[in-house]
Amino acid sequence: MLPLLGRWLMLSAVVGGLAGSASALFLWTLDWATQQQTSHAYMLAFLPVAGLVMGWVYHRIGKDVEGGNNLLIDEIHDPKTIVPKRMAFLIFAGTVVTHLFGGSAGREGTAVQMGGALADQVTHRLGLGKDDRRILLMAGISAGFASVFGTPLAGAIFGLEVLAIGRLRYDALLPCILSAIMADEVTRHWGIHHTVYVIPHVPPLEVVGLLSTAFAGICFGILGMLFANTTHALAAAFKRCIKYPPLRLFVGGAIVSMAAYLLNSRQYLGLGIPTIQAAFEHPLPAYDFGGKFAFTTVTLASGFKGGEVTPLFFMGATLGNALSYVLPLPIPVLAGMGFVAVFAGAANTPLASTVMAIELFGPQIGVYAGMACAIAYLFSGHTGIYRAQRVGHAKHASWPEGIRLADIPAQRRADRASATRQP
Repeated sequence: MLPLLGRWLMLSAVVGGLAGSASALFLWTLDWATQQQTSHAYMLAFLPVAGLVMGWVYHRIGKDVEGGNNLLIDEIHDPKTIVPKRMAFLIFAGTVVTHLFGGSAGREGTAVQMGGALADQVTHRLGLGKDDRRILLMAGISAGFASVFGTPLAGAIFGLEVLAIGRLRYDALLPCILSAIMADEVTRHWGIHHTVYVIPHVPPLEVVGLLSTAFAGICFGILGMLFANTTHALAAAFKRCIKYPPLRLFVGGAIVSMAAYLLNSRQYLGLGIPTIQAAFEHPLPAYDFGGKFAFTTVTLASGFKGGEVTPLFFMGATLGNALSYVLPLPIPVLAGMGFVAVFAGAANTPLASTVMAIELFGPQIGVYAGMACAIAYLFSGHTGIYRAQRVGHAKHASWPEGIRLADIPAQRRADRASATRQP
């Protein structure tokens, strides 16, 4: 075992170092872009033009990396070709442009894609085999996720859990943990500081609190399901109505910028970190999660680059804040549960989300967060933001093992048609 450990220590250090350094540069650049957008409100008017240019670049040289996170998941399940290194450069630039001009998107997709693309370059340079390549791709995903949020254990589990619903691959456990820890440490050594969220008091476990957590978990799971389904459906509508891909970003950017100006709702643009922090501190308007929902679905469905996770944190925290009007739990506790549980439902990653809650908010939130994440995971159904996910063990239906989430709607239609034809 010692040679094996030494080998993966070396490979994980390389992948973690590359992913951590890339994330540090990305987070620094993203912070600059956010400051520029906040300081120069007029830049929002140029979001449609920025989207048109970004769409043209991807249309010309980025078609083979357009799949993003789904491309990485597909390559892990069914290896075909090395992930092009331009994926890292294009997603970096595309996400910065999205935030510079006011699009509503996240950042985890960028870090994960950079981590995966850089990890695959390592496998290519070292001539590693198919099995080692699969493990190193998972380690790159873990490293990207861990470094962008400052949650190494959650990042490690995310790289294992995101591939298939209801199944983990333990052969990659050590590389994912090592790469995630290394990436997080490298990012911090570059001087990057992550947002701090505080839950000052968690009430003791009681029946009322657990029932409230169960109800909140149902709400969080349904919101995660609605977000995933709406984003996919709207993306399909954009593709059906607008055949030229760059024009989709122009139209989507125009809708977002006009809505932000007319509704005076700039708080729903970008990452929305100030509103997320406020959700832990005092009551907010009950509709804030809906505002972020609408702006993010239009931004991502039209083709702008970024991620879904931070907007899901926003929606979850503000929905938890809104539930404090009717549930007898403290605002910070409900906001913290929503922060991770909506993500758990939308990404089908309840374990990673629970561990993330413990890393971000402290161990005292663990039982509440774990219960909310588990219930949200069940109530989000067989859908998700990553359509390349496979069904390893179905939640509550007998879907065939290995089916992609993207193929389930067609399978449903086929099953209904078959049932109709039967006498």
